[in-house]
Amino acid sequence: MPGMTSALPRLTRLTFHGPLSAARADAVVRRLAANRPRTVLDIGCGWGELLLRILAAVPDATGTGVDVNAEDLARARRGAEERGLAHRVEFAEESALGTRRGPADLVLCLGATQALSQAEPATAEALRELRRLVSDDGRVLVGEGFWERPPTETELSGMWPGAGAGDHYDLKTLLDLAVAAGFRPEWTETASREEWEEFESGYQADLEVWLAAHPDHPLAAETRARLDRHRAQWMSYRGVLGIAYLTLVPDRR
Repeated sequence: MPGMTSALPRLTRLTFHGPLSAARADAVVRRLAANRPRTVLDIGCGWGELLLRILAAVPDATGTGVDVNAEDLARARRGAEERGLAHRVEFAEESALGTRRGPADLVLCLGATQALSQAEPATAEALRELRRLVSDDGRVLVGEGFWERPPTETELSGMWPGAGAGDHYDLKTLLDLAVAAGFRPEWTETASREEWEEFESGYQADLEVWLAAHPDHPLAAETRARLDRHRAQWMSYRGVLGIAYLTLVPDRR
């Protein structure tokens, strides 16, 4: 049914496309803005909410968001227009692999290290790419998944297709990889259970409400299967998969 899926509601309940609360985002913006970045690069920017908040907090800064999702980028451009920031930001629909967009004073990469590397897992190579993309006096904010505890085989079997214990590291190893890539960790924080629940509920909410009201719609069966599948996956990684938000300082050794 060409064009029909575009009429379904999509992610309108989410401010950020990840488990990031408004309170944490405010603190992150204050910390990153204090370094007065002149240029900001957002890898896998989605609709660019954090990028736009940083630009609003640093009036002299300009920004670039890179993503391959045209729908999210259109939302980002609308957000920039509504906030009077369109003249200071560019949203580019392109791959970030090997990008020449840097170096920037601040590089954001939230849940998008896979955009910087085709390795599996992408983490180590992506962190090296982030070091290449940031200026020596700059900062990187990376949001990356980690195992809060080793997942069981039963839990892995219920997660995303092909999930394996090697898909993520523990938090200590993640920090060690950041140091090995040429950074010192200025700030380490992890998403709370409440942030995860707000994100996962918001991720599904639009379609759940739509489905309840349109049980006989031609797309209802497909949508119901997708929602049920994602909820089952979430229940398998709930309390097992974490997200770390690392503010990293380039080590100029």
